[in-house]
Amino acid sequence: MAGTKTLYEMAKVLRSKNSGPFELTLDIIFDDQEKYRIVKEANIINEDMICRLYNITLEKILNIVFFDAAMAIKITIMRPVVSGGIAETDVYGAQQHAPLINIRVPQP
Repeated sequence: MAGTKTLYEMAKVLRSKNSGPFELTLDIIFDDQEKYRIVKEANIINEDMICRLYNITLEKILNIVFFDAAMAIKITIMRPVVSGGIAETDVYGAQQHAPLINIRVPQP
């Protein structure tokens, strides 16, 4: 194995956003088919990883979709606090992608 790279180094876009007041969507978008393939085949973007990164239970993950045509991964999770609710720290959900940045991806 030739080492690892961070997801931040491999993806063109890492972002998060509201998917309604009760959900967050995390997007990982690539501009290179090979980088997308490496991440997908490494099988590190999975329910276990998302539960650990976001400190949530499996029931809070609504879906993880690998969209090959767009070289993208879309993850939708339940928000810990409703958007705009008491104790909310990110009303737009725009800062919730940070835990994805340092995921280590094994390189072939």
